[in-house]
Amino acid sequence: MAVRKVKENIYSIGAIDWDRRLFDELIPLPEGTTYNAYLIKGSEKIALIDTVDPPMEEELLRNLKKLEIDRIDYIVSNHAEQDHSGTIPKILEIYPEAKLVTNDKCKSMLIDLLLIPEEKFQIVGDKDILSLGDRTLEFIFTPWVHWPETMSTYLKEDKILFSCDFFGSHYASSELFATDEAKVLEDAKRYYAEIMMPFRIHIKKNLEKLEDYQIDIIAPSHGPIYDKPSLIINAYKDWISDKVANEVVIAYVSMHGSTKEMVDYLIDSLIDKGIKVTPYNLTKTDIGELAISIVDAATIILGTPTVLVGPHPDAVYAAVLANALKPKVKNIGIIGSYGWGGKAVETLKSLIPNLKVDILEPVLSKGYPQDEDYKALDKLADEIQKKHKDLNLI
Repeated sequence: MAVRKVKENIYSIGAIDWDRRLFDELIPLPEGTTYNAYLIKGSEKIALIDTVDPPMEEELLRNLKKLEIDRIDYIVSNHAEQDHSGTIPKILEIYPEAKLVTNDKCKSMLIDLLLIPEEKFQIVGDKDILSLGDRTLEFIFTPWVHWPETMSTYLKEDKILFSCDFFGSHYASSELFATDEAKVLEDAKRYYAEIMMPFRIHIKKNLEKLEDYQIDIIAPSHGPIYDKPSLIINAYKDWISDKVANEVVIAYVSMHGSTKEMVDYLIDSLIDKGIKVTPYNLTKTDIGELAISIVDAATIILGTPTVLVGPHPDAVYAAVLANALKPKVKNIGIIGSYGWGGKAVETLKSLIPNLKVDILEPVLSKGYPQDEDYKALDKLADEIQKKHKDLNLI
């Protein structure tokens, strides 16, 4: 990433990772990502806000050289995860006079993760300020977006919020600001769904906390900068709300066609009732797309054949994923097939204790579905329609 000017004496100097396709060995990155670091030149002090993932450290160092930075007074660490903090040891090696500014929880994590000496730290509390001369940093604790130590840094004179993972998106782009709003929101929603959704209640509290600040620019640590901050703030308010959509997400796997037949039949029945349906074949699905869909859906259906008396492993994974992400879904249903018996339903139910949902009457066919199975699927569609009407979605 080239050095790019955010405002006078404020620069984006991080790195674009065009080729990365998996994050934390778990999360697909179809658009790559960025590791945003920001340099602020005050009249008296220079501050670096976060760093980059260690494999990209040379880009950060090149950008510091381009700006002819011969000293850094403060390195602000908003979050201890290595994609933000991993290059801090190298920066401290090159600029040994720099103080590492963070909160006490983050300090403990950075010592554990990066073995940074304790004397390098300068600890700040919530709403503490740090002067750079003509500019002032204020530290805003925003825990659980998405780790317990996360904070944001607010540049008071310029009204810029350096929000770290909060409001981020895994989206590699050469554009500094969010110009293609629809595209940026699509990637930001994927990021929210995969990373932030489990902390929906905490995010609501942190959004309320930010209402005390006038924010002209939001500069996250992944993805583009928002010079129209209401775009992403309003999106987050919608995603964290209790409002759900008239939509059924069907996550399924079928071995010999029986479960697929049931899924196809249920899709048609739901469409006839005016309900949006989004199916995902779990053997082919990008889990990020599935995660995006369950942000707003009122109902999730898990479809599975029975494998060795239990659900298919892909269906197990979908249930575990939903349980971990904690969407605001209201109803869960289970459909599928079996050969001689099993405990697929009991197993799947046991995997979703975090979801405060109504469990719909399951529909299981013995072998290929027959008339009574299709009638049961129609009854399930009727029940879903009633549930959605009770929620004023239809």
